[in-house]
Amino acid sequence: MQYRSDKGAATTLPSWRSRLLWLALIWAGSVAALGVAAWAMRLAMRAIGMSH
Repeated sequence: MQYRSDKGAATTLPSWRSRLLWLALIWAGSVAALGVAAWAMRLAMRAIGMSH
């Protein structure tokens, strides 16, 4: 599939595999960031005695 850019040159859209790969990478990165945040909160809660 092609589309016209602002400069008039025809460029191709990324393939569906490329888009799917980006989606998976962004999803995995967000899940990992959420896991790190949860781990840090758990560590802080244990440090101040809010956990058993």
